[in-house]
Amino acid sequence: MRSAGVRGTVVAVAGLAAATLVLEPLRTHVSLASVTLLYLIPVAATAAAGGLWTALGAAVAADLVVNFFFVPPLHTLGVASVDNVVVLIVYMLVAVAVAVAIKTAGRARELAEVDRLRTALLDAVSHDLRTPLAGIKAAAATLRDPELELAPADEAALLETVEDSTDRMTALVENLLSLSRLRAGALAVHAEPTALDAAVAAVVIHLAVDNRVPDDLPLARADPGLLQRVIANLVANALAAAPHVHITGAAAGDRVELRVIDDGPGVPAKERALMFEPFQRLGDSGGTGLGLGLAIVRGFTEAMGGTVEASETPGGGLTVTVGLPRA
Repeated sequence: MRSAGVRGTVVAVAGLAAATLVLEPLRTHVSLASVTLLYLIPVAATAAAGGLWTALGAAVAADLVVNFFFVPPLHTLGVASVDNVVVLIVYMLVAVAVAVAIKTAGRARELAEVDRLRTALLDAVSHDLRTPLAGIKAAAATLRDPELELAPADEAALLETVEDSTDRMTALVENLLSLSRLRAGALAVHAEPTALDAAVAAVVIHLAVDNRVPDDLPLARADPGLLQRVIANLVANALAAAPHVHITGAAAGDRVELRVIDDGPGVPAKERALMFEPFQRLGDSGGTGLGLGLAIVRGFTEAMGGTVEASETPGGGLTVTVGLPRA
């Protein structure tokens, strides 16, 4: 709100000054009616940039400028006729109309975005919950069937299905909670000097990932728990896209970078800007998840003062680079 007021004030001052510099030398060639209409432009621009109260101030200022520079007797302030009052009223009405229209349009966009996110959330959750629940139900029903004599290997496979499905549901809930904390600005960050090689090793210890992060990297300033979530989400997405994934690390100026690299189908360059938005499944878990993984990667990374970028892997695939400040 405050920044909008400052922006509107700058627009008002610049607009009124520019209009006066252009029109004042042409005073004898341009009618007063035309001058009055032309000063509506900076008033409307101020309303669009700064909101209602700044626009009302610009309307009063525009009326004073017109009165001082263009209404006889020149270079004096005074109400020479009812026309001066009418001009002020018109300026203020335009300011109110434009400011209200801009605010209404902005609110409509916000509501449309909320509705889109709600619809996407309901669709995704209904799909992503249904699948593991169906797996758990089917496995449990089979295990409880008294007419079936299951071999130990079959029982183990069914129990593994229950465990995997439960893990999927747990990950879903964790991602939703993480997104809600990010949206509410309630994410607690406890940054400390962190060894990136150790953080990566803790995540990929049981995964088929080629860990090439050198152990002599400078320490990064990061929250260890959030960093591991970032790495885990990136690795999960990469493994869903390609069987071969490797992670590298390097120092880059005042930052330390991690790169999660796969040789999968990749993401078109024009769509990479959308990858890190909630419920966008571009490059996120092979398009089968909620589309929250990369949104959480960006949110957690930025909360730690870092950056995240996606680029094409040479030869094909996707490379996601996470940059964190040096400790």
